[in-house]
Amino acid sequence: MAQISALALSEPVRVDGRRVADIVAQLGEGAAHRVIGLALEQLAATLTDADAALRAGRIADVVALSETISRLAWQIGLLSFAGVAMDLGAAAERGDAPALAAIHARLMRVGNRSLTAIWDRSAMA
Repeated sequence: MAQISALALSEPVRVDGRRVADIVAQLGEGAAHRVIGLALEQLAATLTDADAALRAGRIADVVALSETISRLAWQIGLLSFAGVAMDLGAAAERGDAPALAAIHARLMRVGNRSLTAIWDRSAMA
C-alpha cells in the first residue's frame, strides 16, 4: 500500500523592504502610503482581470496583464509576485497549457499573499 503525503501549497513571499523604505524616503510617509495603497488596488484589480482573462481563454490579454502585474509589483518591491507574473506571461506566450494552469494557481496564491504582506508592512511603517 502506497503512502500518500499532503503537499503544502504555501511558500514565503519576498518583499524588498529597501524598495518600500526608498518609496517612503522619497515621498514622505503620507504620500508613500497613498502611492502604495493605489498600487495595491491596481494590482488587485489587474490580478482579478488576469484570472478572468485566463478562464475565458483570452491568452493575449493574459500576456499583457501579466506584464502589467510584473511591472507594478516590481516597482513596490513585491519580488515573488513580479517573478510569478513574468512566468505566467511566458507560459501564455508559449501556449504551454499545463504550465499555464499551474502558474495561474501559483500567481493567485502568491499574489494574494504578497498584497497582504505589503499592506501589513506599509500599515506598520
